[in-house]
Amino acid sequence: MLNTLKIFEDLKEELSEAAARKIAFYLGKTYEELANIATKEEIRSLQKVVAELAEAQKKAEERLTRLEQTVAELAEAQKKAEERLTRLEQTVAELAEAQKKAEERLTRLEQTVAELAEAQKKAEERLTKLEQTVAELVEAQKKFEERLTRLEQTVAELAEAQKKAEERLTRLEQTVAELAEAQKKAEERLTRLEQTVAELAEAQIRTEQRLNELAEAQKKTEEELRKLIGEHKKTREQLGGLAHTVGYILEDRAYKGLPELLKRDFAVEAIDFIKRDFIEIEPNRYEEINIYGKGRIDGREIWILGECKTQLKKTDIDSFLNKIKRIEKILKGEKIFVTVTYQASPPVRKYAQEKGVRLYFSYEMPL
Repeated sequence: MLNTLKIFEDLKEELSEAAARKIAFYLGKTYEELANIATKEEIRSLQKVVAELAEAQKKAEERLTRLEQTVAELAEAQKKAEERLTRLEQTVAELAEAQKKAEERLTRLEQTVAELAEAQKKAEERLTKLEQTVAELVEAQKKFEERLTRLEQTVAELAEAQKKAEERLTRLEQTVAELAEAQKKAEERLTRLEQTVAELAEAQIRTEQRLNELAEAQKKTEEELRKLIGEHKKTREQLGGLAHTVGYILEDRAYKGLPELLKRDFAVEAIDFIKRDFIEIEPNRYEEINIYGKGRIDGREIWILGECKTQLKKTDIDSFLNKIKRIEKILKGEKIFVTVTYQASPPVRKYAQEKGVRLYFSYEMPL
């Protein structure tokens, strides 16, 4: 009779309780099946096989023990790595994700070990798979160490960057402090400016009041000015009428006095006519002539053309000569140019002489 309890107790010393129970169960079940169908020789063969299996199991247990030691060492290394990760988590929040992945890997490792217990009946295959798994774990641990080293480098770089950031932040704080001081001064200036603007607004109100008063006064002044302009217009009309009257009187005196004066100065023998008239220089276009006459010298016809001005100026002489140019094509032949005035300055007298215009004064004419 196979003592499965003893086998279980023996295996439990080397394996986990679950694994030992499963192995003892399957051995007991196998033994019962063999007891029902096997011969003594077969039983001896089976016992031999069991002995061999036990020996193989023992070797497997030894290998498993070494493997468990390796796993324990790996677990210790993992524990230390986790401690390092814990410290790193306090410095960099991003390491939490890496820790999560490490825990997931540990979870998968536990699942792998559980699978090893489940596959105990195929010890060799389990050992092979476990060795492969351990090799993968060793490689993973190596990669983990490399990642941890890179992570430490990254943390060091982050620390350096943090240091630089702190320095920049310090400079920024200084700049902000300077800006705050500048803002304070700007606010003080703005306050003064607001006061000035308020004063200007008050002054503007006073100015507008004064402008309104000035506008009212201006309105009254314009009204008075319109009245004055109206009166001035009337005065000018009266003066214009008086000027025309004076001019006509001078012209009338010239018509009486010029024949004798022209006879004296130019030897004009006879005067056909002297009058005020209009000369048509083009169709429906006329030029007014103050003194327009015709006479004879030694039998030759001669035109007498002139201008009357109360106060003769150079511009009057130029205007008269320009008028003569416009009528020369109508009045062909010799011409005598004269002007009659109440007064003329010496420069004007000289200018008239230079232009060939004979100047006569009012006092030379009969009343």
